[in-house]
Amino acid sequence: MTKHAVVSRARVRAQAIKGFLRQFFGHTGAQLGLFVLACFLIMAAVPGALVGQLENAATATGDFLVAPQSQHLLGTDEAGRDVLNLVVHGARVSLSIALLATVLSLILGTIVGITSGYFGGTVDVWLMRLTDFFFVLPSFVLALVITPVVLATIGNRGDILGFRPSLLVIILVIGLTGWAFVARIVRSQTLSLRERQFIDRARVVGTSDLSIMFRHLLPNLVPQIAANGALVVAGAIYTETALSFLGLGDPLQPSWGTLLSLAQRAGAASSGAWWYLGAPGVCVLAVSLSFVLIGNALEDTFNPRLSVIP
Repeated sequence: MTKHAVVSRARVRAQAIKGFLRQFFGHTGAQLGLFVLACFLIMAAVPGALVGQLENAATATGDFLVAPQSQHLLGTDEAGRDVLNLVVHGARVSLSIALLATVLSLILGTIVGITSGYFGGTVDVWLMRLTDFFFVLPSFVLALVITPVVLATIGNRGDILGFRPSLLVIILVIGLTGWAFVARIVRSQTLSLRERQFIDRARVVGTSDLSIMFRHLLPNLVPQIAANGALVVAGAIYTETALSFLGLGDPLQPSWGTLLSLAQRAGAASSGAWWYLGAPGVCVLAVSLSFVLIGNALEDTFNPRLSVIP
């Protein structure tokens, strides 16, 4: 390939990237989703700078279940802790669990989907049967079974890769049970791409199957993976909230689901402490909605035909 051709391809690629960014950031849903997500990412990145250190029962400064006021903008909990402090610190735990679980799901789903779609035949049949099994696998029941066993074996003291064991188990459970949707999407796209001429040319020149899958097919699958990955994050946040609400979270590192669980145990609903339930609930809803908006914007940008209503 001549130097002029290389420069031309680089220029075309740069123009395509600029066009994509211009269209994506011009999407109303993307703008709203990114703004909301940026606010929560700041909360997760520097919670101490916003609300100070995480409060516990010994350092609580408020009375029990006090409604929002100037001193406690989101009220206090049953231990007198500031709910705003707990919610801001909970953002780091909830978002970290959801994002890491999503990364694991995307990796597993991509590997299974691209392998199944590329090789087809018996490989495709067995991998899709495995995928169908994980579609119906009750992740909540799996978490309820695995978590006590793991914690009884290794205990819940000390951090593993920066996470306490109970939180790490939740990450693994969500990641290992949430990849089937991604695998289906990747497989369907791979079935279409493997028949293209550029794949035939790669085979003719002797390119290995592994190289074709991850050097030729995977770059063309990134748009679909990115668009659906944003939706997977939203699902992971809901799953983490539900698992923590069932008592599988770590009260020493409270997530939004753990706060909802504590509020329910404290009788916040019956006592009228709406702020205790409402604050973490709104956060879960807002973050999930932001990822859905971003995912829809990515899909509309990658495939403009989807945004046209006939």
